[in-house]
Amino acid sequence: MLTMRLVIVEREPLNAETPPDALAEPLTPAELFYVRNHFAVPRIDPHAWRLRVEGAVERALELSLEDVQQLPSRTITVTLECAGNGRTLLTPTPGGTPWRLGAVGTARFTGAPLSLLLDRAGLRPEAVELLFVGADQGEVEPGRVEPFARSLPVEEARGPDVLLAWAMNDEPLTADHGFPVRLVVPGWYGMASVKWLARIVALEQAFEGYFQREHYRYVQSDDPVEDAPPVTRARVRSLIVRPADGARLPLAPVEFSGIAWSGYGPVTRVEVSIDGGASWAAAELGADQGLYAARPWSFRWHPPQPGRYTVLARATDALGNSQPLSPQWNRQGYGNNACQAIQVVVGQED
Repeated sequence: MLTMRLVIVEREPLNAETPPDALAEPLTPAELFYVRNHFAVPRIDPHAWRLRVEGAVERALELSLEDVQQLPSRTITVTLECAGNGRTLLTPTPGGTPWRLGAVGTARFTGAPLSLLLDRAGLRPEAVELLFVGADQGEVEPGRVEPFARSLPVEEARGPDVLLAWAMNDEPLTADHGFPVRLVVPGWYGMASVKWLARIVALEQAFEGYFQREHYRYVQSDDPVEDAPPVTRARVRSLIVRPADGARLPLAPVEFSGIAWSGYGPVTRVEVSIDGGASWAAAELGADQGLYAARPWSFRWHPPQPGRYTVLARATDALGNSQPLSPQWNRQGYGNNACQAIQVVVGQED
């Protein structure tokens, strides 16, 4: 029986983190999987729900949940991370949902490859992006109501692993996770995986909506938001799951463990430092759950003497991307993949 609970960050709309111990498991239970909501969760009747496909297509489509579920399906294990994960660890702290390090989770998503639906609709050559519109909406500033909507370039949207998912860990999606159908874009930060999917629109020019042009940008200093690079794939990252920050440990062998992932390719190396980054040693990588899933790692350490130690973990992916020691600050607080540091106390301090 599960005794862990989501770590509430905001109550209205609900935003909550996965508890650290749940991240130690290969799959995160849906009830412990982090929740990111921009607005109130929409109430959707699955019998009345329809997914519309329109825009620069040869044949506009309208599909029921049963229609989507009858398409050939795939199941892929995917780690999703909120782009703002680690925002509160930046100095000064940017505005936005105050995530620490729990806005991440790993699940098995089942659904139809989006490419099948695009083929059925007959995507026209002039289409450059696919816009995905969720059923959730709300006021983003006084007098301005927007739905949550994001787009992908056609070449990304046609990727074989981009799914119209209706199941999570072999169970129907829950309301918080996008019931009845959500988009899942493996490798990208979670904002791309639009929940409560209502419309797909093939666009002949780049989308410039609120959550595309004004947010989810790596904005430096006072640069114009629209000129800043967009947030896309998840940067390489590792987390130390056990022991917890501030743990008091006996003067005996200790095993550090955690997970590591990257949106740019498999994690090929995790290193651990026990001296605050002065030196590093290789950790052991655990079982590979697939291209898009976090990989567990472990590191056994024999403390030489009692004292306080600063422990860091650093991951590197197949493209050679490695975590920085210091955060890369930006005005909206996205993509902080700096090495996590924890403090542990071994034995009795002097």
